[in-house]
Amino acid sequence: MVGVILAGGAGSRIGGAKAARELAGRPLAAYPADALTAVLERVAIASKRGEELPDLAGVETWDGEQRGTRHPAAGIAYALERAGDAVLVVAADMPFVTGAACQALLDTAGREGAGRVVVAAADGRIQPLLGVFPPAAAGALRRGALAGEPMRALVQRMDPVLVDLPEAALRSVNTPAELAEAEAELRQVRSSR
Repeated sequence: MVGVILAGGAGSRIGGAKAARELAGRPLAAYPADALTAVLERVAIASKRGEELPDLAGVETWDGEQRGTRHPAAGIAYALERAGDAVLVVAADMPFVTGAACQALLDTAGREGAGRVVVAAADGRIQPLLGVFPPAAAGALRRGALAGEPMRALVQRMDPVLVDLPEAALRSVNTPAELAEAEAELRQVRSSR
């Protein structure tokens, strides 16, 4: 299985180049990269060709044509096609995801069998950009992306197995204010050590 950091969004609410935005002295995408490399040997960051991506040690760069859409489902479908196997995806803007959360998803996917979509949830609300997707999901993801179907609805329709995780691990950073909040939180954690 390949761990894939999804970095194909425009990042317009944060001022562009979201994956490369600095958070506590590191690129935002470095945090999900740490979580993925803690549990998988092969990790890649996937984006549309020409996107500004950070250089992450030990992480492959997959920048390809995602068939004209920035929909996250297109990014997952691209990652599945590129990997030729199941993928564990994490959005590039999720700095609080942990290796333990990723391992819980992998463990559940292993128990459920290779054909099931397994996604994170908190209080019954799914986080479709943190999950394990089997190769068989690529077609439905591609069709949903081309139709502009909302990501949560698309993944819900796939009858996923839900893995309940702490809500804090599922948070994403989408705006300059959320980036500043995350920075303050990370500083506080560091100072309490």
